[in-house]
Amino acid sequence: MLKILKISIIIHFINMYARVAGIIFPKISRIFAQNRKMMMEKQIIPDNRSAFVLHSGGQDSTTCLFWALERFEEVRTLCIMYGQRHSAEVEAAKKIADGANVPFQTLDASIISRLADNSLTNPSVVMDQEKPSDSYPNTFVPGRNLMFLTFAAVAAREHNIRNIVTGVSQADYSGYPDCRDTFIRSANVTLNLAMDEHFVIHTPLMWLNKAEIWALADRLGVFDLVRTQTLTCYNGVVADGCGHCPACKLRQAGLREYLLTKGN
Repeated sequence: MLKILKISIIIHFINMYARVAGIIFPKISRIFAQNRKMMMEKQIIPDNRSAFVLHSGGQDSTTCLFWALERFEEVRTLCIMYGQRHSAEVEAAKKIADGANVPFQTLDASIISRLADNSLTNPSVVMDQEKPSDSYPNTFVPGRNLMFLTFAAVAAREHNIRNIVTGVSQADYSGYPDCRDTFIRSANVTLNLAMDEHFVIHTPLMWLNKAEIWALADRLGVFDLVRTQTLTCYNGVVADGCGHCPACKLRQAGLREYLLTKGN
C-alpha cells in the first residue's frame, strides 16, 4: 500500500511539473526568440569591403598594407606612437600611406613607454643583440600588441570597419609572446566580447619567415618600395638599416635567403 502511495505521489508531481513546464518553457522560448529578433534587427552588418591596418612603416606592416589593398576596397591605416626611440618610423609610415593614397591616422600612446622599461623606449638601456636563453629580449614591450589591437578596434569601429590587419609573425617573432597565433585568437575573442562586435583580426604573415615575407612583397609588386622606403631598424635607419641590431639582422638574413632562392 505504501509503495502504491509513493508511486501516486511521484505521478502527481510529474503531472504537475509537466503542466508547469508546458506553460513556462514555451514562454521562455518565446522570450529568447523575441530577444534574438531584436538583436538581429539592431545588429550592424560588418562592411567586409574595408579594413584597418596597423602600420608602423616597417617591412612587415607595409607588406600587410599592400596585402590589404589587394583584398579590400577601402583601407585605412593607424600608426601608433608608443614612446619609441625615434619618430622616423612614423614619418616612413606616413610617406608610404600617402604614396598608396590611403588615409593615415596617428595615435599618441606614449604612456606605454612609462609602464615598463625596455630598450625600444628607453635609450639608456643597452639593446640585447641576441635573445637571452632564459627570458625575452629587452626589445620586448610588454602589452604593446594587446593595446595596439584594442586601439585599432576602437578606431575601426568608428568607421564601421570590422577587419583589422596586423603584421605579427610567429615564425619570426623573436620570442615575443604577443606575436603568437594563440594570443591573436584570444585577443580577437576578447575584443568581440568587450565591444559586442564581430571583428576579424587578419595576420597574413603569421606563418611566414622573413624570406617568405620578402617573397610576398615581391608578388604584391612592392619589393623595391619595401626594400628602400620601410624602416625596420631599431636604431631608426631607413631601408637597409644599421645592419647590427636584431631587427636588421633578421631582415637582411631573410633578404639574402629570398634573393638566393629567387636567383635559382
